[in-house]
Amino acid sequence: MRTNYMPRQRSGYYNAIEYIGPRPQKPKKPNFFGGWVILVIALVAVFLFGKPLVSEVLAADKDPTTAQVEMIVRQLEESGIFSEKLAAEAMKYSGKGVTYDRAYYKIQYPEGDVPADKGLAADLLIRCYRKLGIDLQKEIHMDMVSHFRLYPQLWEATAPDRNIDHRRVPNLKRFLSRKGVTLTTSSDPAEYKVGDIVIWALSNAEMHIGIVVPGSAPDRSGGTPWVVHHPAGGSVKWEKALFEQQILGHFRFPGE
Repeated sequence: MRTNYMPRQRSGYYNAIEYIGPRPQKPKKPNFFGGWVILVIALVAVFLFGKPLVSEVLAADKDPTTAQVEMIVRQLEESGIFSEKLAAEAMKYSGKGVTYDRAYYKIQYPEGDVPADKGLAADLLIRCYRKLGIDLQKEIHMDMVSHFRLYPQLWEATAPDRNIDHRRVPNLKRFLSRKGVTLTTSSDPAEYKVGDIVIWALSNAEMHIGIVVPGSAPDRSGGTPWVVHHPAGGSVKWEKALFEQQILGHFRFPGE
């Protein structure tokens, strides 16, 4: 016998098998002012406290203007301090169009120089000191005549060469260590004063040289000093590059 079975219909409720989700909750009314108030406070704080910091960073990173250079140079020259006058000469030199040139030149002695529109890293030092009455070509040659074997023997030379010896950074390093004051090579910016001479080790195993000068930021009493130097293949630069390469030597000449 066939029996037609119809399951009993249930209505009005769900049993535990039919619904296992969380109990429905009444939606909360959003707090419209809470999020906006916090956002406005944060924006005001950034504007008030962050604006001076941003301005300082931008001022430090922007290329210095001609007016800035002239103002700093004038202050350094008027100080009457030798090291500061040397820094002033370095900054003035940075504005000249000098093409990097490693060529050997036969020049006069003393006070000899290669063509004014040519030069390399060491020529920056030679020319700035000459502006202040010190001829490093003569000073180095005279010291090498008396103490040739104390200088680096790197160029197969058998005697001093007054045409080129003073234009070689290793010779300058040895001369400064003998006749000047040898200072720390730490990474503390406070140890470096304007007019100091810094020698770096480059990635190609060569030496590079530059003069410590003030930076372009409005407040130059703190922070990392800048340098004037003449990198290979480029122009003379006044920039924040003191710690970009390993420092091999840090000198002050003449000694205080």
